[in-house]
Amino acid sequence: MVEGSRLTHGLRKIIGTISGPAIFKVEEGAIQRYAQAIDDPNPVFNDIEYAQNSQHGRLICPPGFTGWPVKGEHPVINIISAITRADASLRLVDGGVEYEFLHHIGAGDILIAIAKVIDITERETKAGKSLFINVGTTFTNQNSAVVLNVISTFIGL
Repeated sequence: MVEGSRLTHGLRKIIGTISGPAIFKVEEGAIQRYAQAIDDPNPVFNDIEYAQNSQHGRLICPPGFTGWPVKGEHPVINIISAITRADASLRLVDGGVEYEFLHHIGAGDILIAIAKVIDITERETKAGKSLFINVGTTFTNQNSAVVLNVISTFIGL
């Protein structure tokens, strides 16, 4: 560890850590509730009959919604727990999310999510030395197609 660095040996060991697989189930009602919660009136997210007659043939998820874990937690939660175990003094804040949408996710899909710590870097910020932790999550559907890649950035203060 560099003098005064926040990137400890314990945190370096977390790079490459994998969490999952976690199974997510995508249900019509959950899609509709999510669309309502984000105030998106698009009928392919809200109207079952309309969606069935659309090119998708079913309700599809608004961008960013992946259903709910069937059992247990989202794998990113497990990664966050590992990070805080490695450095209990670290306060994590949301640094943003990047999505790569590859296929529509819709009602009836069963997704498998696996998360991985991609990297941890240290930068000087207005708040002082801060850590930038990138966690990648891949969602694969029941047909073995990767449907979504997500990179979540957490800032450690």
